[in-house]
Amino acid sequence: MNMLSIDQSTSATTAYLFSERDAPQLIYSKTHRQIYPQASWVEHDPIEILNNIKSAVAAGKLAGAELVGLANQGESCLAWDTKTKQPLSSIIVWQDTRTSRTCQLLAERGHAPFVQNRCGLRLSPYFSATKLAWCYQNAENADQLLTEGRLRLGTTDAFFRDVLTDRCETDVATASRTSLMNLDSCRWDEELCDIFSVPLAALPEIGDCNGELGEIDGLRLSSSIVDQQAALYGHGCRLRGETKITFGTGAFALTLLGPQKPDTSTAAVPTVAWQKQGEPVQYALEGGVFTAASAVNWAKDAALIHDFSQLETFSKPSLIEQGIAFVPALSGLGCPHWNEDAKAAWLGLSLSTSRQDLAQAVCEGVALRVAEILDEIETKCPVSSVVKIDGGLTKSLGFCQFLADVLQRTVELADFSEQTSLGVALLAQETTGETINLNIPTRHFTPTHNHAQSRKAFSKARTLVENWAVPEI
Repeated sequence: MNMLSIDQSTSATTAYLFSERDAPQLIYSKTHRQIYPQASWVEHDPIEILNNIKSAVAAGKLAGAELVGLANQGESCLAWDTKTKQPLSSIIVWQDTRTSRTCQLLAERGHAPFVQNRCGLRLSPYFSATKLAWCYQNAENADQLLTEGRLRLGTTDAFFRDVLTDRCETDVATASRTSLMNLDSCRWDEELCDIFSVPLAALPEIGDCNGELGEIDGLRLSSSIVDQQAALYGHGCRLRGETKITFGTGAFALTLLGPQKPDTSTAAVPTVAWQKQGEPVQYALEGGVFTAASAVNWAKDAALIHDFSQLETFSKPSLIEQGIAFVPALSGLGCPHWNEDAKAAWLGLSLSTSRQDLAQAVCEGVALRVAEILDEIETKCPVSSVVKIDGGLTKSLGFCQFLADVLQRTVELADFSEQTSLGVALLAQETTGETINLNIPTRHFTPTHNHAQSRKAFSKARTLVENWAVPEI
Protein backbone atom coordinates (compact mmCIF):
# COMPACT_ATOMS: atom_id res chain seq x y z
CA MET A 1 0.00 0.00 0.00
CA ASN A 2 1.40 3.41 -0.97
CA MET A 3 1.47 5.97 1.81
CA LEU A 4 1.75 9.72 1.38
CA SER A 5 3.64 11.45 4.17
CA ILE A 6 3.32 15.24 4.33
CA ASP A 7 5.67 17.25 6.52
CA GLN A 8 4.26 20.74 6.91
CA SER A 9 7.28 22.40 8.51
CA THR A 10 8.24 25.94 9.44
CA SER A 11 9.90 26.55 6.09
CA ALA A 12 8.18 24.26 3.57
CA THR A 13 5.59 21.61 2.78
CA THR A 14 7.26 18.37 1.70
CA ALA A 15 5.67 15.08 0.66
CA TYR A 16 7.21 11.62 0.29
CA LEU A 17 5.66 8.45 -1.07
CA PHE A 18 6.44 5.30 0.95
CA SER A 19 5.78 1.75 -0.20
CA GLU A 20 6.60 -1.83 0.76
CA ARG A 21 9.17 -2.32 -1.99
CA ASP A 22 10.63 0.99 -3.09
CA ALA A 23 12.79 3.60 -1.42
CA PRO A 24 11.01 6.77 -0.25
CA GLN A 25 10.23 9.02 -3.20
CA LEU A 26 10.08 12.82 -2.95
CA ILE A 27 7.00 13.87 -4.90
CA TYR A 28 6.35 17.41 -3.71
CA SER A 29 8.21 20.24 -1.98
CA LYS A 30 7.42 23.92 -1.81
CA THR A 31 8.55 26.68 0.51
CA HIS A 32 6.24 29.35 1.84
CA ARG A 33 6.80 32.96 2.79
CA GLN A 34 8.25 33.95 6.14
CA ILE A 35 6.47 37.16 7.14
CA TYR A 36 8.00 39.59 9.64
CA PRO A 37 5.46 42.39 10.27
CA GLN A 38 7.63 43.93 12.98
CA ALA A 39 10.46 43.08 15.35
CA SER A 40 9.94 39.73 17.16
CA TRP A 41 6.86 38.87 15.05
CA VAL A 42 6.94 35.86 12.72
CA GLU A 43 3.89 34.87 10.66
CA HIS A 44 2.77 32.55 7.88
CA ASP A 45 -0.16 32.82 5.48
CA PRO A 46 -2.56 29.94 6.32
CA ILE A 47 -4.16 29.92 2.87
CA GLU A 48 -0.78 29.74 1.14
CA ILE A 49 0.19 26.70 3.21
CA LEU A 50 -3.26 25.11 2.87
CA ASN A 51 -2.93 25.32 -0.91
CA ASN A 52 0.52 23.73 -0.69
CA ILE A 53 -0.93 20.81 1.30
CA LYS A 54 -3.70 20.40 -1.28
CA SER A 55 -1.06 20.32 -4.03
CA ALA A 56 0.92 17.70 -2.10
CA VAL A 57 -2.21 15.54 -1.77
CA ALA A 58 -2.89 15.89 -5.50
CA ALA A 59 0.69 14.81 -6.25
CA GLY A 60 0.26 11.85 -3.92
CA LYS A 61 -2.92 10.72 -5.65
CA LEU A 62 -1.20 10.88 -9.03
CA ALA A 63 1.62 8.75 -7.60
CA GLY A 64 -0.84 6.09 -6.38
CA ALA A 65 -1.13 6.92 -2.67
CA GLU A 66 -4.00 5.32 -0.80
CA LEU A 67 -3.58 6.88 2.61
CA VAL A 68 -1.95 10.01 4.00
CA GLY A 69 -0.25 11.19 7.18
CA LEU A 70 0.44 14.75 8.27
CA ALA A 71 3.16 16.29 10.43
CA ASN A 72 2.73 19.83 11.71
CA GLN A 73 5.17 22.49 12.88
CA GLY A 74 4.10 22.40 16.51
CA GLU A 75 3.28 25.47 18.55
CA SER A 76 2.36 27.70 15.58
CA CYS A 77 -1.33 28.59 15.75
CA LEU A 78 -4.20 30.72 14.47
CA ALA A 79 -7.91 31.57 14.72
CA TRP A 80 -10.52 30.59 12.14
CA ASP A 81 -14.24 30.30 11.46
CA THR A 82 -15.20 26.62 11.43
CA LYS A 83 -18.37 27.33 9.41
CA THR A 84 -16.72 29.18 6.52
CA LYS A 85 -13.33 27.45 7.01
CA GLN A 86 -11.70 30.87 6.63
CA PRO A 87 -8.80 32.04 8.81
CA LEU A 88 -9.39 34.97 11.15
CA SER A 89 -5.68 35.59 11.70
CA SER A 90 -2.32 34.83 10.23
CA ILE A 91 -0.46 31.83 11.58
CA ILE A 92 1.62 33.03 14.51
CA VAL A 93 4.80 30.97 14.24
CA TRP A 94 6.40 29.24 17.22
CA GLN A 95 9.44 31.55 16.91
CA ASP A 96 7.25 34.63 17.42
CA THR A 97 7.80 36.37 20.77
CA ARG A 98 5.16 39.12 20.62
CA THR A 99 3.56 37.76 23.80
CA SER A 100 6.70 37.97 25.97
CA ARG A 101 5.16 40.71 28.08
CA THR A 102 2.01 38.65 28.61
CA CYS A 103 4.13 35.79 29.95
CA GLN A 104 5.94 38.20 32.27
CA LEU A 105 2.63 39.52 33.62
CA LEU A 106 1.34 35.99 34.23
CA ALA A 107 4.55 35.19 36.10
CA GLU A 108 4.22 38.35 38.20
CA ARG A 109 0.71 37.22 39.14
CA GLY A 110 2.17 33.98 40.46
CA HIS A 111 0.83 31.60 37.81
CA ALA A 112 4.14 30.05 36.71
CA PRO A 113 4.34 27.18 39.26
CA PHE A 114 0.73 26.10 38.68
CA VAL A 115 1.09 26.21 34.90
CA GLN A 116 4.31 24.20 34.90
CA ASN A 117 2.92 21.60 37.32
CA ARG A 118 -0.34 21.19 35.38
CA CYS A 119 0.87 21.13 31.77
CA GLY A 120 4.63 20.64 32.18
CA LEU A 121 5.51 23.80 30.25
CA ARG A 122 7.10 27.04 31.34
CA LEU A 123 5.53 30.42 30.82
CA SER A 124 7.05 31.22 27.46
CA PRO A 125 5.85 32.88 24.24
CA TYR A 126 7.28 29.81 22.47
CA PHE A 127 4.22 27.75 23.43
CA SER A 128 0.77 28.31 21.92
CA ALA A 129 -1.41 29.55 24.79
CA THR A 130 -0.49 33.23 24.82
CA LYS A 131 -0.46 33.28 21.01
CA LEU A 132 -3.98 31.81 20.96
CA ALA A 133 -5.10 34.45 23.47
CA TRP A 134 -3.63 37.11 21.18
CA CYS A 135 -5.53 35.66 18.21
CA TYR A 136 -8.75 35.64 20.22
CA GLN A 137 -8.29 39.23 21.35
CA ASN A 138 -7.44 40.49 17.87
CA ALA A 139 -9.74 38.44 15.60
CA GLU A 140 -12.66 40.40 14.19
CA ASN A 141 -16.05 39.51 15.76
CA ALA A 142 -14.39 36.82 17.88
CA ASP A 143 -16.89 37.00 20.75
CA GLN A 144 -19.87 36.84 18.41
CA LEU A 145 -18.38 33.86 16.56
CA LEU A 146 -17.66 32.17 19.88
CA THR A 147 -21.29 32.63 20.94
CA GLU A 148 -22.42 31.14 17.63
CA GLY A 149 -20.08 28.16 18.07
CA ARG A 150 -18.06 29.12 15.00
CA LEU A 151 -14.80 30.38 16.51
CA ARG A 152 -11.90 27.96 16.53
CA LEU A 153 -8.49 28.50 18.10
CA GLY A 154 -5.77 25.94 17.57
CA THR A 155 -2.50 24.78 16.15
CA THR A 156 -2.06 24.63 12.38
CA ASP A 157 -2.89 20.93 12.11
CA ALA A 158 -6.35 21.51 13.59
CA PHE A 159 -7.07 24.21 11.00
CA PHE A 160 -5.87 22.07 8.09
CA ARG A 161 -7.77 19.01 9.33
CA ASP A 162 -10.94 21.05 9.88
CA VAL A 163 -10.79 22.39 6.33
CA LEU A 164 -9.69 19.16 4.63
CA THR A 165 -11.62 16.51 6.62
CA ASP A 166 -14.39 18.63 8.18
CA ARG A 167 -13.29 17.29 11.58
CA CYS A 168 -11.83 19.89 13.94
CA GLU A 169 -9.31 17.71 15.76
CA THR A 170 -5.71 17.70 16.92
CA ASP A 171 -3.49 14.95 18.27
CA VAL A 172 -2.42 14.59 21.88
CA ALA A 173 1.28 15.21 21.15
CA THR A 174 0.55 18.52 19.42
CA ALA A 175 -1.94 19.51 22.13
CA SER A 176 0.76 18.96 24.76
CA ARG A 177 2.69 21.87 23.18
CA THR A 178 0.00 24.48 23.81
CA SER A 179 0.21 24.98 27.63
CA LEU A 180 -3.55 24.29 27.74
CA MET A 181 -3.54 20.49 28.08
CA ASN A 182 -3.40 18.68 31.41
CA LEU A 183 -0.37 16.41 31.18
CA ASP A 184 -2.06 13.79 33.41
CA SER A 185 -5.46 13.53 31.74
CA CYS A 186 -4.31 14.57 28.25
CA ARG A 187 -7.41 16.73 27.97
CA TRP A 188 -7.91 20.49 27.82
CA ASP A 189 -7.70 21.99 31.29
CA GLU A 190 -10.34 24.55 32.25
CA GLU A 191 -8.13 26.29 34.82
CA LEU A 192 -5.28 26.66 32.33
CA CYS A 193 -7.67 28.06 29.75
CA ASP A 194 -8.92 30.59 32.33
CA ILE A 195 -5.37 31.65 33.23
CA PHE A 196 -4.46 32.25 29.60
CA SER A 197 -7.87 33.74 28.66
CA VAL A 198 -8.47 31.16 25.95
CA PRO A 199 -12.08 29.92 25.64
CA LEU A 200 -12.07 26.13 25.97
CA ALA A 201 -15.15 25.87 23.74
CA ALA A 202 -13.12 27.17 20.79
CA LEU A 203 -10.43 24.47 21.02
CA PRO A 204 -10.36 21.36 18.79
CA GLU A 205 -11.00 17.84 20.03
CA ILE A 206 -7.91 15.90 21.20
CA GLY A 207 -7.34 12.44 19.73
CA ASP A 208 -4.74 9.77 19.00
CA CYS A 209 -1.76 10.21 16.69
CA ASN A 210 -2.96 7.48 14.34
CA GLY A 211 -6.16 5.69 13.41
CA GLU A 212 -9.16 6.56 11.27
CA LEU A 213 -8.79 10.34 11.30
CA GLY A 214 -10.96 11.25 8.35
CA GLU A 215 -10.50 11.56 4.61
CA ILE A 216 -8.63 14.10 2.48
CA ASP A 217 -9.72 14.16 -1.16
CA GLY A 218 -10.30 10.41 -1.20
CA LEU A 219 -7.19 9.48 0.82
CA ARG A 220 -7.56 8.08 4.34
CA LEU A 221 -5.88 10.30 6.91
CA SER A 222 -4.19 7.69 9.12
CA SER A 223 -1.67 9.68 11.17
CA SER A 224 -1.27 13.22 12.42
CA ILE A 225 1.45 14.36 14.82
CA VAL A 226 3.78 17.23 15.64
CA ASP A 227 7.00 17.15 13.62
CA GLN A 228 9.60 16.59 16.35
CA GLN A 229 7.72 13.65 17.84
CA ALA A 230 7.28 12.22 14.36
CA ALA A 231 11.06 12.34 13.91
CA LEU A 232 11.55 10.55 17.25
CA TYR A 233 9.27 7.79 16.00
CA GLY A 234 10.96 7.72 12.60
CA HIS A 235 14.34 7.18 14.22
CA GLY A 236 13.03 4.02 15.85
CA CYS A 237 13.30 5.34 19.41
CA ARG A 238 11.11 3.00 21.44
CA LEU A 239 13.07 2.53 24.70
CA ARG A 240 13.51 4.87 27.67
CA GLY A 241 16.51 7.14 27.17
CA GLU A 242 16.71 6.80 23.40
CA THR A 243 17.32 10.24 21.96
CA LYS A 244 17.14 12.07 18.65
CA ILE A 245 18.11 15.59 17.61
CA THR A 246 16.59 17.24 14.55
CA PHE A 247 18.53 20.16 13.08
CA GLY A 248 15.91 21.96 11.06
CA THR A 249 14.78 25.57 11.36
CA GLY A 250 15.52 25.06 15.03
CA ALA A 251 17.38 22.20 16.69
CA PHE A 252 15.23 20.00 18.93
CA ALA A 253 16.37 17.14 21.13
CA LEU A 254 13.82 14.59 22.36
CA THR A 255 14.45 11.76 24.81
CA LEU A 256 11.79 9.07 25.15
CA LEU A 257 10.64 8.41 28.73
CA GLY A 258 7.84 5.85 28.37
CA PRO A 259 4.31 5.67 29.81
CA GLN A 260 5.01 7.28 33.19
CA LYS A 261 4.26 11.01 33.44
CA PRO A 262 7.55 12.91 33.81
CA ASP A 263 8.56 15.18 36.65
CA THR A 264 7.50 18.69 35.66
CA SER A 265 10.10 20.47 37.82
CA THR A 266 12.73 20.54 35.11
CA ALA A 267 14.13 23.11 32.71
CA ALA A 268 13.67 20.53 29.96
CA VAL A 269 10.15 20.30 28.54
CA PRO A 270 7.97 17.35 29.58
CA THR A 271 5.80 16.51 26.61
CA VAL A 272 3.74 13.75 25.04
CA ALA A 273 5.78 11.72 22.55
CA TRP A 274 2.74 10.01 21.01
CA GLN A 275 -0.36 7.99 21.71
CA LYS A 276 -1.19 5.28 19.24
CA GLN A 277 -4.72 4.02 18.78
CA GLY A 278 -5.70 1.80 21.72
CA GLU A 279 -2.36 2.19 23.53
CA PRO A 280 -1.09 4.20 26.54
CA VAL A 281 0.38 7.66 26.19
CA GLN A 282 4.17 7.77 25.79
CA TYR A 283 6.03 10.76 27.24
CA ALA A 284 9.32 12.46 26.41
CA LEU A 285 11.63 15.27 27.52
CA GLU A 286 12.48 17.96 24.99
CA GLY A 287 14.73 20.97 24.62
CA GLY A 288 15.20 23.32 21.70
CA VAL A 289 17.60 25.76 20.11
CA PHE A 290 15.18 28.09 18.39
CA THR A 291 17.51 28.99 15.51
CA ALA A 292 19.65 26.30 13.86
CA ALA A 293 19.37 26.00 10.07
CA SER A 294 17.59 29.36 10.18
CA ALA A 295 20.73 30.82 11.80
CA VAL A 296 22.87 29.39 8.99
CA ASN A 297 20.44 30.77 6.40
CA TRP A 298 20.68 34.13 8.15
CA ALA A 299 24.48 33.93 7.90
CA LYS A 300 24.15 33.11 4.21
CA ASP A 301 21.78 36.04 3.65
CA ALA A 302 24.35 38.24 5.39
CA ALA A 303 26.90 37.08 2.76
CA LEU A 304 29.10 35.20 5.23
CA ILE A 305 28.92 32.18 2.93
CA HIS A 306 27.65 31.73 -0.61
CA ASP A 307 26.55 28.12 -0.24
CA PHE A 308 26.06 25.64 2.59
CA SER A 309 28.65 23.36 0.98
CA GLN A 310 31.31 25.75 2.29
CA LEU A 311 30.57 24.30 5.74
CA GLU A 312 31.02 20.68 4.63
CA THR A 313 34.30 20.52 6.56
CA PHE A 314 35.25 22.41 9.71
CA SER A 315 38.58 24.12 10.30
CA LYS A 316 40.77 22.67 13.02
CA PRO A 317 41.25 23.60 15.73
CA SER A 318 37.61 24.55 16.09
CA LEU A 319 36.62 28.21 16.28
CA ILE A 320 35.58 27.87 19.92
CA GLU A 321 39.06 26.53 20.69
CA GLN A 322 40.47 29.58 18.94
CA GLY A 323 38.44 31.78 21.28
CA ILE A 324 35.64 32.64 18.84
CA ALA A 325 32.11 31.88 20.03
CA PHE A 326 28.66 32.47 18.61
CA VAL A 327 25.61 32.26 20.86
CA PRO A 328 22.62 31.37 18.63
CA ALA A 329 20.02 33.44 20.48
CA LEU A 330 18.45 35.02 17.40
CA SER A 331 15.03 34.18 18.90
CA GLY A 332 16.10 34.10 22.54
CA LEU A 333 17.41 31.16 24.56
CA GLY A 334 15.31 28.10 25.29
CA CYS A 335 16.09 25.11 27.52
CA PRO A 336 17.62 25.22 30.09
CA HIS A 337 17.90 29.03 30.32
CA TRP A 338 14.48 30.22 29.09
CA ASN A 339 15.46 33.80 28.37
CA GLU A 340 13.49 35.21 25.46
CA ASP A 341 15.24 38.58 25.83
CA ALA A 342 18.70 37.16 25.10
CA LYS A 343 20.22 38.23 21.79
CA ALA A 344 22.69 36.51 19.49
CA ALA A 345 26.32 37.59 19.42
CA TRP A 346 29.80 36.64 18.29
CA LEU A 347 32.57 37.03 20.84
CA GLY A 348 36.34 36.86 20.49
CA LEU A 349 36.68 38.38 17.02
CA SER A 350 39.94 39.80 15.67
CA LEU A 351 41.22 41.28 12.41
CA SER A 352 42.12 37.78 11.25
CA THR A 353 38.55 36.45 11.66
CA SER A 354 37.07 35.60 8.25
CA ARG A 355 33.49 35.37 7.04
CA GLN A 356 33.90 31.61 6.84
CA ASP A 357 35.00 31.60 10.49
CA LEU A 358 31.88 33.52 11.49
CA ALA A 359 29.65 31.04 9.66
CA GLN A 360 31.37 28.00 11.18
CA ALA A 361 31.05 29.59 14.62
CA VAL A 362 27.28 29.76 14.05
CA CYS A 363 27.18 25.98 13.50
CA GLU A 364 29.43 25.33 16.49
CA GLY A 365 27.17 27.49 18.65
CA VAL A 366 24.15 25.36 17.74
CA ALA A 367 26.01 22.16 18.69
CA LEU A 368 27.23 23.64 21.97
CA ARG A 369 23.70 24.74 22.86
CA VAL A 370 22.41 21.24 22.15
CA ALA A 371 25.01 19.88 24.56
CA GLU A 372 23.56 22.12 27.28
CA ILE A 373 20.11 20.68 26.56
CA LEU A 374 21.23 17.05 26.83
CA ASP A 375 22.97 17.87 30.11
CA GLU A 376 19.65 19.11 31.47
CA ILE A 377 17.68 16.13 30.16
CA GLU A 378 20.19 13.76 31.73
CA THR A 379 19.38 15.13 35.20
CA LYS A 380 15.98 13.40 34.81
CA CYS A 381 16.71 10.44 32.52
CA PRO A 382 19.93 8.76 31.33
CA VAL A 383 20.48 9.67 27.68
CA SER A 384 21.41 6.86 25.28
CA SER A 385 25.08 6.46 24.35
CA VAL A 386 24.12 6.71 20.67
CA VAL A 387 22.21 9.84 19.67
CA LYS A 388 20.35 9.83 16.35
CA ILE A 389 20.32 12.98 14.24
CA ASP A 390 18.63 14.36 11.14
CA GLY A 391 17.87 17.66 9.45
CA GLY A 392 19.55 20.14 7.16
CA LEU A 393 22.67 20.87 9.22
CA THR A 394 23.59 17.18 9.23
CA LYS A 395 24.55 17.49 5.56
CA SER A 396 27.81 18.91 6.90
CA LEU A 397 30.00 16.01 7.99
CA GLY A 398 32.21 18.51 9.78
CA PHE A 399 29.23 19.56 11.88
CA CYS A 400 28.35 15.92 12.65
CA GLN A 401 31.87 15.18 13.89
CA PHE A 402 32.01 18.38 15.95
CA LEU A 403 28.66 17.42 17.50
CA ALA A 404 29.93 13.95 18.44
CA ASP A 405 33.00 15.53 20.04
CA VAL A 406 30.97 18.08 21.98
CA LEU A 407 28.39 15.52 23.18
CA GLN A 408 31.04 12.85 23.85
CA ARG A 409 28.61 10.36 22.36
CA THR A 410 28.36 8.41 19.15
CA VAL A 411 26.15 10.23 16.65
CA GLU A 412 24.12 8.16 14.16
CA LEU A 413 23.13 9.75 10.85
CA ALA A 414 20.68 8.03 8.51
CA ASP A 415 21.25 8.50 4.78
CA PHE A 416 17.54 9.33 4.53
CA SER A 417 17.39 12.56 6.49
CA GLU A 418 13.60 13.08 6.42
CA GLN A 419 12.89 11.24 9.65
CA THR A 420 9.78 13.31 10.32
CA SER A 421 8.24 12.01 7.09
CA LEU A 422 9.32 8.47 7.97
CA GLY A 423 7.74 8.69 11.43
CA VAL A 424 4.45 9.88 9.96
CA ALA A 425 4.52 7.01 7.45
CA LEU A 426 5.29 4.41 10.13
CA LEU A 427 2.42 5.60 12.32
CA ALA A 428 0.08 5.47 9.33
CA GLN A 429 1.14 2.02 8.16
CA GLU A 430 0.57 0.54 11.62
CA THR A 431 -3.15 1.16 11.14
CA THR A 432 -3.17 -1.06 8.03
CA GLY A 433 -0.95 -4.00 8.93
CA GLU A 434 1.17 -3.19 5.90
CA THR A 435 4.95 -2.67 5.95
CA ILE A 436 7.17 -0.10 4.28
CA ASN A 437 10.72 -0.33 3.01
CA LEU A 438 13.12 0.52 5.86
CA ASN A 439 16.40 -0.44 4.21
CA ILE A 440 18.06 2.86 5.13
CA PRO A 441 21.88 2.90 5.60
CA THR A 442 23.37 4.84 8.52
CA ARG A 443 26.73 6.43 9.32
CA HIS A 444 28.31 6.80 12.73
CA PHE A 445 30.52 9.56 14.12
CA THR A 446 32.46 8.69 17.26
CA PRO A 447 34.16 11.26 19.51
CA THR A 448 37.76 11.97 18.55
CA HIS A 449 38.34 15.05 20.69
CA ASN A 450 37.24 16.22 24.13
CA HIS A 451 35.70 19.69 24.16
CA ALA A 452 35.41 20.12 27.94
CA GLN A 453 37.31 23.43 27.86
CA SER A 454 35.31 24.57 24.86
CA ARG A 455 32.11 23.89 26.78
CA LYS A 456 33.34 26.14 29.59
CA ALA A 457 34.30 28.89 27.13
CA PHE A 458 30.89 28.74 25.49
CA SER A 459 29.16 28.91 28.87
CA LYS A 460 31.04 32.15 29.58
CA ALA A 461 30.01 33.57 26.22
CA ARG A 462 26.39 32.62 26.75
CA THR A 463 26.37 34.24 30.20
CA LEU A 464 27.72 37.47 28.71
CA VAL A 465 24.95 37.46 26.11
CA GLU A 466 22.28 36.87 28.74
CA ASN A 467 23.61 39.74 30.83
CA TRP A 468 23.75 42.02 27.79
CA ALA A 469 20.11 41.45 26.91
CA VAL A 470 18.00 44.41 27.98
CA PRO A 471 14.29 44.43 26.97
CA GLU A 472 14.02 48.22 26.97
CA ILE A 473 16.86 50.75 26.67
